[in-house]
Amino acid sequence: MKIALSKKQMIILSIVLVVVLVTILGFYSLTGFFALQPKDLADDDPFLGPANAKVTIVEFSDYACSFCSMAEGTLKQILQNYPTQVRIVYRDFPIHQQAWKAAEASQCANDQGKFWQYHDLLYQKQNYLTVNDLKQYAVTLGLNSVQFDSCLDSGKYSSEVQKDYSDGQAAGVTATPTFFVNGEMIVGAQAYSVFQAAIEKVLSK
Repeated sequence: MKIALSKKQMIILSIVLVVVLVTILGFYSLTGFFALQPKDLADDDPFLGPANAKVTIVEFSDYACSFCSMAEGTLKQILQNYPTQVRIVYRDFPIHQQAWKAAEASQCANDQGKFWQYHDLLYQKQNYLTVNDLKQYAVTLGLNSVQFDSCLDSGKYSSEVQKDYSDGQAAGVTATPTFFVNGEMIVGAQAYSVFQAAIEKVLSK
C-alpha cells in the first residue's frame, strides 16, 4: 500500500534526512574516517627524518609564535627517539605579520642548503624579525648575502608561503602550532606523551 505524503511532510522528511546525513559525516570525520593522508599535506617542503618513514608529522608553524618555539624541543625529542620511523615536515602558517617575511627568508636559506640552521636561529631570535634582522642572520650563518638579499627582496617565495598558508586553512588549521600525525590533528605545544601516543598508534597498525 502506497502512503501519500503531504508537501509539508515531505519537507520535514527532507530536513530529517539532511540532519541524519550531517551527523553521520561528522561522526566519521571525528573518528578519522576521512583522515588526511600525509602525502596530501607534506607537499615538497623541507623535512627531517627518512623520506619513507611510516609516520609523517606535518607541522604548520609561525616564526613569531612563542608556542611554536616551545614545541621545537618536543620535535627534536621525537626525532631522537624515532630516528627511522618518523619524518617531520615544516610548513609555514604565518599568523603574525612579521612572520610572513621570515618564512620567505627561511626558503631563501634553503636555496643555499641551510634551511634548518636558519629555521632554528629564527626561533631563537623570534622577537627580532625585521628585514634587516633576517639579512643579518644570513650573514651570521655564512650564507652568500648577495644571493640571499636578492632572493628576499624579490619576494621569490611569497607564493610558496601563501600556498602553505592556504593548504593549512583548507586542512582546518586556525592556530599555531598545528600538527598532523599521519592525518591526525594535534593543536598546540602539547606534551611529548601526546605525540608519542599518536605515533605509536600508527606504528602498531
